[in-house]
Amino acid sequence: MSDKKTNKTSGTPASIHESLKKATTELLVLFVLRQKPMYTYEMMQAIEEMSEGKLTFNTLYQAIYRLQSFQYIREHGKVISADNRTRIYFTITDTGEHYFRQLLAQYRSFTATMAQILAQGELPPEEDCSHDHSNFPCNDQGA
Repeated sequence: MSDKKTNKTSGTPASIHESLKKATTELLVLFVLRQKPMYTYEMMQAIEEMSEGKLTFNTLYQAIYRLQSFQYIREHGKVISADNRTRIYFTITDTGEHYFRQLLAQYRSFTATMAQILAQGELPPEEDCSHDHSNFPCNDQGA
C-alpha cells in the first residue's frame, strides 16, 4: 500500500481549481490585508464575497502561519467578541507588501503566458460553470 496522500479531485476539472486556489492563497491573503487589518474568518468572508462565491476556503491558517513565519504579516491586535471568542487581527508588513508585489508580478506574468499559449490554438467555447456538473464540478464550495 502506498503512503502517498490520495487527492479526491485528481483527474477531474476540480483538481485544477484546487491547485490554483492553493497557488494563489498567499496572494489573496496579502491582497485583503492591504485593505485593512482582519481576522482569519473575516479574510475568508472577504475573498468569498469578492469572488461572488467562486472561491471559498475552509481555513486559511496554514497560509497565515507561513506568512507570519516569513514576517510578511503580523498580529495587529486581539479582540474578545460578544460571544467570548478571541479574534486575532493581522496586518501586512512592509516586507509583506514587497512580497505581495512580487507574487502579483509572477501571477500576472504566468496568466499572460497561459493566455498567449492558449490563443495560438482553437479552443472549445467557454463552459458555463454556474450549473451542476455531477461528474465534473467546475466550482467546488470549499478547500
